[in-house]
Parts: sequence; C-alpha cells; structure tokens
Amino acid sequence: MVSPESKYIDAETFLEMSAHIPVVDVRSPAEYKTGHIPGAVNIPLFDDNQREAVGKKYKKEGRLPAILEGLNQIAPDISSKLEQAVAIAKEGRILVHCWRGGMRSEAMAWLFSLGSIETRVLSGGYKSYRHLVLETLSEKRKTIVLGGMTGSSKTHILRYLNGLGQQVTDLEGLANHKGSAFGSLGQLPQPTTEHFANILFNQWSKFSKDHPVWVEDESRNIGSVFLPDSFHNNMQDTPAIILMMDVKTRLPRLLEEYSTYSPESLKTSILKISKRLGGSNTADAIKAVDSGDFSRAIEITLYYYDKAYLFGLKKKQNKNLIYVETETDNIETNALKILDAAAGINWQESSAIDS
Repeated sequence: MVSPESKYIDAETFLEMSAHIPVVDVRSPAEYKTGHIPGAVNIPLFDDNQREAVGKKYKKEGRLPAILEGLNQIAPDISSKLEQAVAIAKEGRILVHCWRGGMRSEAMAWLFSLGSIETRVLSGGYKSYRHLVLETLSEKRKTIVLGGMTGSSKTHILRYLNGLGQQVTDLEGLANHKGSAFGSLGQLPQPTTEHFANILFNQWSKFSKDHPVWVEDESRNIGSVFLPDSFHNNMQDTPAIILMMDVKTRLPRLLEEYSTYSPESLKTSILKISKRLGGSNTADAIKAVDSGDFSRAIEITLYYYDKAYLFGLKKKQNKNLIYVETETDNIETNALKILDAAAGINWQESSAIDS
C-alpha cells in the first residue's frame, strides 16, 4: 500500500497518470455536474442532501459532530462505494480527488485501501486542477483564427484542415452550439461554462506548441457558454484569416441546413434577435417562414449577423487580419486557399506569442 506521505501528487502528475489510471471524483453529484475532469467517474462520499446536512452540522457544532454526522449518513452505502471502485480500478489502482484534497479524499482513499486498491490523491483537489486549466488557457501560443460571416462553412473547413493533419479546436463543437440565435437547433445540451473550459483544456493541452492551433472566430460567448477571458482576449490578438464570401454564395448551404427544422423552432430563434432585427424585419422574417420562403428569412437575418460581424472585426488588430476572397462554397478549394494564406504568417512579428 501507499504510505500517507507519498500518496499526494500534483495536478500535472495526476493528469499524466490519468491517461492509464481511472479517476474518481468523490465530490457531490451537483459539484460534479457543474464541472469535472473529463473522463472522471463520480463516486460521491456524500450525495447533495447529505453534503448539505454535514455542512450545516459543521457550521453549528464544529468538526467532530460534522464527522460523526457524515459517518452516520454514509454508513448504509459504504459497501456499494467500495464495490464501484473495485469494478473500475485498473490493475488495482485509482486516482482520487475532492474539492481541496481534504477529508473527503482522505476518507475515500482509506475506504478504497480496504479493497487493496492503490490510491493517489490530487494535492489541492479539483481546485488545483481548475487553477491549472485557467493558467494553461491563458497562455499565448501559436493560434490562427478562422473568421468569416455566417454561412461561410468555417466549421466544415476546420474539419477538412483537421483531416489534413492540422491542429484544430472546434469551439462550437465543444460547446454544443453554433454560435447564433439558431445555434442550439439540433444540438445536445450545452455544458456549463466551467466544464467547457475543462474539455477545452483537455484538448488544448495535448497540442504541440511548435505548431499553430486553428480555432473559429467567436464572440465571448457561444450560446450560454462563455470562453475564459484570457483565452478570448488572446484570440483578438492572434493572426486571423477572414474568408470573404457574398450572401448568394453562402445562402444555399444555410438553406440546406436550416430548412430541415420546424417553422416553429425557426420563428422562436428569429424572435430571440427581434430587438436587433427591428420590428419590420422580424415581421418579414416570420412571414417568410410561415410561407415556406426560407431563403428570404435567412437573407433577412444574415443582414443583421453580417453587420454585427463586420463591426466585431474592428476590435481586432488590423496587422493580424488576412482577407481571403472566394466565389465558391467548395470546402476543399477554400481550405487550400486558407492554408496558402496561413503560410505567409510571420510569427516573429505577430503579437500572438510571448517574446
């Protein structure tokens, strides 16, 4: 078994070991749901109600009464917790963490040791992991932002680039949202902002720092998910390739995608931006959907999104903007144009990398 003084490991070592050893998050289900280490299994010491009861006992009566209350709470389920751990332990090993690496981790590590499971505990708990997440995502590194107005097939182009071996992070894919008022259509529920950062870090930390990472241009939020402040700020300073495509070229793909959704869901999405569209445009867009003229409805909403996107470009540093004109929506053609433009980036002059 592992001696008490050697069972604690730092966050970086913990994550390295998690590649081949299961991670058990012993926090309450509500804490786990808010955000967790991707891939971690939740075997909570206390459920949400138990945690609340123990917390109240601690505030009113102190540490020992809280411990006794906790023991009483978990007694009926203690064997099932050990059974769960034994079932997932690979080669008799498990990594454990709670919020701060304190009593909950200690208690569960002891319990697992009864099943002859070698347990390592995350020093500082989930809190230290989150510090590493935000610290890593705040670092400036080689990044290329792919921009372009709504319907420019940026996500499809990034997937094509990924297929060519480029390092790509699909922010909208991680957020389960396409970024606009229509972005939730056909998507899974969004993660919390906290957990989004965790899964972004999980991918981001695996990329080589010697090569650039491609991301799609995004506002500070993607649906209900917010990008970490430092990460988003860095996106404003990094080289951005802006694909310029007129409305008529963008329209067919948007029509193919959004005409599959019900008129009611489309109208609900239009109403979300009614204040920005204006009363007349909103009414015209709703009328177009009701009459089955989806092309007209899309054109009306594109006018707003194009205007908003062009305004957002003004916030970026002009020296980092590279415009690529295209007259086609062919994914391969545009991806190769973008790659060619990226080849001309002078990283020494870019402010995207720390000197």
